Amino acid sequence: MDPDAEVDFDFSPFLIRYKSGRVRRLMGTSKVPAGADAATGVTSRDVSIDAAAGLAARLYIPTDVLDNKPEGEKKLPVLVYFHGGAFAVHSAFSAPHFRFLNALVSAARVVAVSVDYRLAPEHPVPAAYDDAWAALRWAVAASSAATATAGSGPPGDPWLSAHGDASRLFVAGDSAGANIAHNVTIRAGGGGGLPGGARIEGMVLLHPYFRGEELVPSEGTDPRFLERAERSWGFVSGGRYGLDHPFINPAAMPAAEWAKLGCRRALVTVAGLDTLRDRGRRYVEAVRGSGAWVGEEAALYETEGEGHAYFIDKSGGGGEKAKKEIAAVASFINRQS
Repeated sequence: MDPDAEVDFDFSPFLIRYKSGRVRRLMGTSKVPAGADAATGVTSRDVSIDAAAGLAARLYIPTDVLDNKPEGEKKLPVLVYFHGGAFAVHSAFSAPHFRFLNALVSAARVVAVSVDYRLAPEHPVPAAYDDAWAALRWAVAASSAATATAGSGPPGDPWLSAHGDASRLFVAGDSAGANIAHNVTIRAGGGGGLPGGARIEGMVLLHPYFRGEELVPSEGTDPRFLERAERSWGFVSGGRYGLDHPFINPAAMPAAEWAKLGCRRALVTVAGLDTLRDRGRRYVEAVRGSGAWVGEEAALYETEGEGHAYFIDKSGGGGEKAKKEIAAVASFINRQS
């Protein structure tokens, strides 16, 4: 049989890998161009962060900030965002995330950096974490006007240097992207170090993708669920990490490890029809109960009657629950302490 047609791993509904090594993605491959979105009043453009590594991003900013920045207006928070897609599909340029980021940037009034990280299985975890960390460091450095003009370090970006406030730095993501946001926040607090001593003010995990060796109530009791979870995680991580590794099950970390969570505030959102909901709840419980995290707030936002990452598809269609969730994230970002 032709190895280019013989299935090696069926990761439906996301992709199929064939024995030849060819990967056929079943979703998330279409891309939409950046530009001005009149409906939300947000403008976007694409940037290369590291051409040699193929690392890129899509930047978003409220259009009125570019058109006519009011005299004395403060710079905007900087939001570094990681898209979902099981570590294997979608991109920073996918239509669903383009709609969602436009809506979120409009509501929160931030400068956003949506990161196009490398995907599994061609680039198994932790490649996504490494790309996310590099992009976060770039966003912080590029937000410095000095970097933009002095010619040292990574190249500055005109939107970030003119309008981004790295002292109000947030990371966020949905599903696998939320997992990435957690792991870069752990790296930031565990000695990774951000340019200029910057710190992450807040972390937003939207329906985070976490698993574990033991089922939680929202996952049911069928052992086949656990088998599928093991196969899926093993596939995207190249078989290097088990389901209780801190990458995928942070709630199982020793309490002292939460001292590495390098953000001052955290927001986790879950949905009532999502099998991942109890993973998100347990994450918040672990943070709050660790006694080691030095942050100030770990909040949980729940939406009843919706499934996993429902807001991605409904953010552009006027869904009221999606609007409320986006408003909750915007409020979290703009809360004054």
